Amino acid sequence: MTTTAVGGEAARTVTASTEAELIAAITAADNAGEDILFIGGGSNLVISDEGYPGTAIRIATSGLVAEEQGGGLALLRAAAGENWDATVEYSLAEGLSGLEALSGIPGCAGATPVQNVGAYGADVSQTLAWARVWDRSAQEILQLSKEDLAFAYRDSLIKRTSTHGSPRYVVLEAAFLLQQSNESAPIRYAELARRLGVEAGQNADAALVRQTVLELRRSKGMVYDPQDTDSHSTGSFFTNPIVEAETLARLPQNAPNYPVEQGGMVKLSAAWLIDQAGFGKGYGLEGTDGFHLAGGRASLSTKHTLAITNRGTATAADILAIARAVRAGVAERFGITLVNEPLLIGVQL
Repeated sequence: MTTTAVGGEAARTVTASTEAELIAAITAADNAGEDILFIGGGSNLVISDEGYPGTAIRIATSGLVAEEQGGGLALLRAAAGENWDATVEYSLAEGLSGLEALSGIPGCAGATPVQNVGAYGADVSQTLAWARVWDRSAQEILQLSKEDLAFAYRDSLIKRTSTHGSPRYVVLEAAFLLQQSNESAPIRYAELARRLGVEAGQNADAALVRQTVLELRRSKGMVYDPQDTDSHSTGSFFTNPIVEAETLARLPQNAPNYPVEQGGMVKLSAAWLIDQAGFGKGYGLEGTDGFHLAGGRASLSTKHTLAITNRGTATAADILAIARAVRAGVAERFGITLVNEPLLIGVQL
């Protein structure tokens, strides 16, 4: 049920195909005092080899609709269980732009507001209008606006009110305010702009942006493919650290860094830090220093140092062994502690 394909069984598993089934499953588990683990595409979870002692609720709701808003805008409403990349593809087929740079990200539409999913200079906070959620505490449906969700880098109100992967607010539907245009949103990411042959800040054909993003992600093993073990991961295992600007003084001058909204802070490249700390692509495979950690069953992707992959027979313990080695090595080399992006269920780094 996860893209890394590790972890034990749940005590009980329920699949909810409609919104009513989802609310009923949550209510029944909450009333019984059971812990709940919500699973969509399973692309952001590392679950203990011992499994999960509570109820796993698989969100499989469906529904996509585009509603004209006037002024060249449309509202794209997506049920929580809709595949995210299919949602992006649908938006372009409807002549809407704004989500194209988020193509190829695994998982479901309802998960995207939880940690403000982003890539290639775009993130969900730029287009999300609102999310309809089930409030488990009040036992009622609420509509949370973009402002209510208080987005930050890979963070939101929903994520901040979660405990051990079980949120107070469960997304039922997400709505995105998009342009009725075949022209993309401004391209903010330098690598993507170069591939498209435009300057950063300029626009491009939205369908071409999607195609280019998918090509870039595939080249890094970041589009899930059953035949490609480099994609059998949680995607980026660590977030890009946001640190005080003074930290740059003790890093090499060529360390990639990007300004952020918080005054006096900069964002660093976790992939660069990992590589420069001595953990290259494929770390953990035979012939590398990490072979003894996981017996080659798990390793950093051979295409990208941010992904920790299951090479076929890995356990959760193998995945975490690689993660711990990388985190410790970056801390020793640069004094920076990396933070995991996926939820760790029943395990710790």
